[in-house]
Amino acid sequence: MTAWAEELRLVDHHCHSVVTDELDAAAFGALLTEAPAPAGDPWDSMLGLAVRRECAPVLDLPRHAPPADYLARRRELGAPVATRRLLAATGSDALLVDHGLRAADLLGLDGLSTAAGAPVAEVVRLEAVAEDVARSGVRPADYADALVEELARRTAGAVACKSILAYRHGFDVPPGRPAPAEVAAAAAEWSRTGGRLADPVLLRHALWCGVDRGLPVQLHTGFGDPDEDLHRANPVLLTDFCRATAGTGTPIVLLHCYPYHREAAWLAQVFPHVWFDVGLASTYVGHRAAEVLAEALELAPFGRLLYSSDAFGLPELYLVAARAFRRAAARVLGGWVAEDQAAEDEVRRIAAMIAGGNARALYRVP
Repeated sequence: MTAWAEELRLVDHHCHSVVTDELDAAAFGALLTEAPAPAGDPWDSMLGLAVRRECAPVLDLPRHAPPADYLARRRELGAPVATRRLLAATGSDALLVDHGLRAADLLGLDGLSTAAGAPVAEVVRLEAVAEDVARSGVRPADYADALVEELARRTAGAVACKSILAYRHGFDVPPGRPAPAEVAAAAAEWSRTGGRLADPVLLRHALWCGVDRGLPVQLHTGFGDPDEDLHRANPVLLTDFCRATAGTGTPIVLLHCYPYHREAAWLAQVFPHVWFDVGLASTYVGHRAAEVLAEALELAPFGRLLYSSDAFGLPELYLVAARAFRRAAARVLGGWVAEDQAAEDEVRRIAAMIAGGNARALYRVP
C-alpha cells in the first residue's frame, strides 16, 4: 500500500456502536455475518479471512492467526482493551453513529467516543422516533404533528436522519408526501394493530419529516440482512423521490448500495443533492473492494462519494473496513497515476475527499 493511502484520515459517516460483553465463539461468529442464523463456519468467508489478516496483529498475533487463537487472545486482553486497540488502528477522526438498533446491547455514544479516541455524532433513525411517538399514546389525529415535534427535539444535536424504508417496505412506494388525511387514517389503523412501523403511508410520512428537518437524510440501500427484499432496495427505485426532493435543499445520502452501486453513482451524477457510499460491501467482499470502488467511481462526481464502515457490534468491522478502503484507494487511484490518467497530487486530493473531506462538508463536521 502506498504511503499516502496509509495516511488517509477517515470520517466514518455511517456506523453503529460495539458490544460491551465478552463474546464466545458463537456470539462472535454471529456478528461476522448479516444472516441471523449463519450456515456453516462464519470464519470461512472473505470477512473471516480479513479479520484474521488485519486485526490479529493489532492484538499481538501473527497475520492469519487461526480463529481459535484469535478468540483466545481477544478474551485474554478483555473486550475493552481489544476495542480500544482496534478502533484506534482505524485512523478515524470522527464517527457518525446510528444508535437506533439494539442500543441497549451496545456501548453508549460517549463510551464509543472514549474507546475510539475520536468525536462521535448521532444519526437519528426516523422509524425509531415514529414508533416511540406511537407508543406514547398520542391520538391518531395528532400523530403527524407529534412526530414533527418529537423529531425536532431528538435531532437538535444530530448531524443526520436515517430511514430504513428498504427494510420495512421497499422503495416501490409513491415518492411524494402523503396527505394529512392518509396519515391520520394509517395512524388509526396502526394504533389498533400495533407492532413495528411497516405501513407505507407512515413510512413515507416519517421520511418526509426527515426531509423537512433539512439535515442530510440517509437511506439504507442494497445489501443487508434478510429483513429486506434486495430487489426492492435498488436505489434506482428512488429516482422519483430524488426528483421530488431536488428543490428542498435537503441532501439525500444512499448507504452501501452494493450490488447497485453503479445505479447509485448515476443518481449522484444526475442529482446535485445526492451522495452515496459503498460501505458495508467493502467489508464483506475482501480483496474485491478495489473493483467495487472502481465501479462506483466510473460515473460519480468525486465530491459525492463518502467513506463508511457500517460496522455493527464488532470493533473488528471498523478496522477491516478502514483497511479495505485504504487498500482499494491505493489500487484504484494509484492505478490512475501509473496509467497517466491523473497526477499523484490529484489522486491524493480525491482520496482525501472521499475518506473524510466530503463528509466534513456535508455534515458540517469540524
